[in-house]
Amino acid sequence: MAHAVRYSAFGGPDVLEVVEVPTPEPGEGEVLVEVFATGLNPVESSIRRGEHPERWPVELPAAQGRDLAGVVIATGPGASRFGRGDEVMGFVDHGAQATHVVVPEANLMPRPPALSWEVAGSLYTAGTMAWDAVEGLGLGPNDTVVITAAAGGVGCLAAQFARLRGATVIGTSAEPRFDFLRQFGVIPTGYGPGLADRVRAITSEPVSAFIDFLGGQAGEAKALGVPASRILTVLDWDAVHEHGIVRIAPGDVVALGRVAALAAARRIRLPIADIFSLDSVADAYRALDKREAPGKIVLGLRVVEYPGQRVREPELKEQDVTLGVLTPHAHMDVEEAIPPAIADGSVRRRHREEHEREEHEREEHEREEHERGVTRR
Repeated sequence: MAHAVRYSAFGGPDVLEVVEVPTPEPGEGEVLVEVFATGLNPVESSIRRGEHPERWPVELPAAQGRDLAGVVIATGPGASRFGRGDEVMGFVDHGAQATHVVVPEANLMPRPPALSWEVAGSLYTAGTMAWDAVEGLGLGPNDTVVITAAAGGVGCLAAQFARLRGATVIGTSAEPRFDFLRQFGVIPTGYGPGLADRVRAITSEPVSAFIDFLGGQAGEAKALGVPASRILTVLDWDAVHEHGIVRIAPGDVVALGRVAALAAARRIRLPIADIFSLDSVADAYRALDKREAPGKIVLGLRVVEYPGQRVREPELKEQDVTLGVLTPHAHMDVEEAIPPAIADGSVRRRHREEHEREEHEREEHEREEHERGVTRR
């Protein structure tokens, strides 16, 4: 049996549940993948809430998730590109949030060894959408582009692709994420009304492109003089119809391969903000819906140890139940208990002075012994 995320009613994260389902069997040209990691995307929350059913029709009970990475454990008739045990990454139309998923071979590519499972399982939607946006705009050194929600998974990738092409990037984010954006060469500015004025205060150069990953910012883009054909959005369908701006969507496995190659070569980075277990999927979406995470939020369905892996800490830490509780203990000299590399350096300084004093006393002793020897002669 397998386990999968399902919801039987529209709503917030509380409608999500993990259910036991029969392990699916691959059909013609398909493979069965044991999923190790799957990234979350904001559009999944919109679909689950039942927003715009004419755009995203859903039949309940419904599954969730597109991005995935894992290991092939079975192949269907006519499937020849991958075999049992192959490590792969890619996407499905829906239902990636499960322990076992049937995937068309055409939607998969080999996982580069340099990519962690979390990154590989989160790269399709964010990576190909960002890639196609920047490639479609043809950005170059003479361009200044504004990217909203630039600290999110797709936003920080689009910013990096634009920077690789030499463009100047101004990115919107919450102020605590400003330093995060500066790591990628992005000029940060805040959310909220008056974006056009804040951008004008940052640069005297004309803004030639605007990528709205937040939604609802088409008016600010037009106020900056950006042509509708160079204003891109993901979720703001109303602005597409009202202003004639361009809607972008995830690309294909060819685009995924290009993005994965850049990530494997360390020319771009996809930061992983947090990792949740499958059973904590509702908490994962609560974190996602806050739109505060720097990078991607991931469901880790199978813990794979490797250097540098981040694993989410338990919700209840020992300090939460012991903080403020007095415990008996022997007296200790606090200064002696603190390593020299911590605090204000006074302990390290005192140790150095003691060492110098001991060295001086030893030299004095040796000099006195030497003088006594000379006197005896």
